[in-house]
Amino acid sequence: MKKLVLAIAFIGMGGFAMAQQTTPTPQEKEARRAEMQQKFQQREQEHLAQMQKDLNLNQGQVEKIKALQERKKSEMKAEFDKNKDQRKARMEQMKAKRAQMDADMKQILTPEQYDKWQAGRKAKMEQRKMAMKERGMKGGKMMKKPMNTATPEAN
Repeated sequence: MKKLVLAIAFIGMGGFAMAQQTTPTPQEKEARRAEMQQKFQQREQEHLAQMQKDLNLNQGQVEKIKALQERKKSEMKAEFDKNKDQRKARMEQMKAKRAQMDADMKQILTPEQYDKWQAGRKAKMEQRKMAMKERGMKGGKMMKKPMNTATPEAN
């Protein structure tokens, strides 16, 4: 009996904690994006400084590496922008397929079954979102590893 009460209490607290999460406003999103860009630039500078120290680079080499990184970044942005229309078209296609599936299921299932099916889909979606957030957090920690400058002969 104690275990049951304790389990219900934990579930209740978890539900309460989940209910407190809100979606950020556009201003908050923009502020977070700017903050992330600033952190990324700072990390790039720290990485370059670490490379300069580890590899004993001269100033000319540092400038060439900076130019190479900027060129690579602009190429990646151009490629991203080029594929943007294709991604939008695929997203619209997926939405249309999902809507068709929804309409078909609505005709097959009773209203109660359909509601239950929808709730299950939403729950799975939330699980996926939480799993992605967890992976994102772990990935952020992994990116802070020091650069391995050991030569193959040393290993």
